[in-house]
Amino acid sequence: MHFLTFNTMKQKQFGGLSPEFTNFDKSKVVILPVPFDATSTWIKGADKGPEALIAASANMELFDINSDSEVYKIGIHTADAVHERKSPEKMVKEVQNIVTQLLKKKKFPVILGGEHSVSIGAINAMAEYYKDKDLTILQFDAHADMRQSYEGSKYNHACVMARAAEVAPIVQVGIRSMSVEESHDIEDSRVFYADVVTDTSNKTWMYDFLNKLTKNVYITIDLDAFDPSIMPATGTPEPGGLKWYPMLELLRKVNDNTNIVGFDVVELCPMKYNKAPDFLAAKLVYHLLTYKFGPQR
Repeated sequence: MHFLTFNTMKQKQFGGLSPEFTNFDKSKVVILPVPFDATSTWIKGADKGPEALIAASANMELFDINSDSEVYKIGIHTADAVHERKSPEKMVKEVQNIVTQLLKKKKFPVILGGEHSVSIGAINAMAEYYKDKDLTILQFDAHADMRQSYEGSKYNHACVMARAAEVAPIVQVGIRSMSVEESHDIEDSRVFYADVVTDTSNKTWMYDFLNKLTKNVYITIDLDAFDPSIMPATGTPEPGGLKWYPMLELLRKVNDNTNIVGFDVVELCPMKYNKAPDFLAAKLVYHLLTYKFGPQR
């Protein structure tokens, strides 16, 4: 079993925070980088995502205008990155072990990918910890990720929600791409397709969406849920995605109506000459933490 290592000088801290706000024992939030990219099938580079996101976060203003708050003061510790780089099975087990330890220590886990398969271990840990406690896995993604196996592995990035559905109810938002095989397994009443979600004249879907969520919710955000016009730095960009403010409004409503127990942000493939996507991903993490721990509306 891999045991957590904290307070080392190797890992840069999210937000560029000083030691006063990154001490593990005093921090409510622990960020776990998982720089893994072994099963992606098109654009490689998601293993560089956590480092790029954390580097961009050091350039954020830590004061949130809308909530008039500075959520970093609750303490945000960035743990050492997961070591496994080759085997998805070993990586999933390592992430599951670490997230289980964090939950037992009453920490709020934030996982930074890496390809989407890094979410499987976190989801397994959540499902075990919140067993019989009304847990839903909420996915924001362009792709269904419901393949039972892909390229010889059931832990491929294309299989993450198939694995999630084995341990908890799932809700999928922003979907606009799937294989014919996936279409046979998808539970249509729990999928909110991108064309519906992005239709500004249709608000009725929101009530159905919120009613599908249970008391406790774990959120997995594949950054290709966003439209590539604002998030081109992903391994499999798909046209027709979500925009910035509608996504924030969705996350705020989820927070207002449920208990978010953790989340991950995955599939950032940094671009050499465009740092804006890295910054978007960092701000997304900080906004979601602000919704969770900042002043309540």
